[in-house]
Amino acid sequence: MPRARHPSRIPVGPDGRMRHALTADAVLVERGRVLLVRRGNPPFRGRLALPGGFVAGDESAEDAVLRELAEETGLEGRVLGLVGLYSAPGRDPRGPTATAVYLVERAGGRLQAGDDAASATFVPVPLARRTALAFDHSAVLRDALLFRAALLRALLGAPSRTRRAPRRP
Repeated sequence: MPRARHPSRIPVGPDGRMRHALTADAVLVERGRVLLVRRGNPPFRGRLALPGGFVAGDESAEDAVLRELAEETGLEGRVLGLVGLYSAPGRDPRGPTATAVYLVERAGGRLQAGDDAASATFVPVPLARRTALAFDHSAVLRDALLFRAALLRALLGAPSRTRRAPRRP
């Protein structure tokens, strides 16, 4: 008996043409290192990628990115901002996909590979930038690092909302 193939997650419209599927990817940077997973499944089996995956029909992209982060890496996260939406034709060999990429920070958990990730590790940013990542993740990482730098500059220049303790006479 032939092995059942996984159904495609790429939706097909009433006209028979493929439509974009929605995915969500996380960029988590700590101490000059970025979190990457080694893909356990095709496409790009064995290649490093940002953690992420398909958005289920009953969840938001923000919920999906945090779910995928936990499933693939064991880490809990908090969304800091939307880096961008990536939807170029051919970015995923399975068919048309659009991915919402989020900058996230760690909120808990313990690093361990899970779900369809063969491994999960923090890679020094300069090494990650020289590595050919799966999908279009090299370009995504470049954009996310620029977004993160701009966000940090904006936050450092923002006035504090904390009150100073009154001076004692």
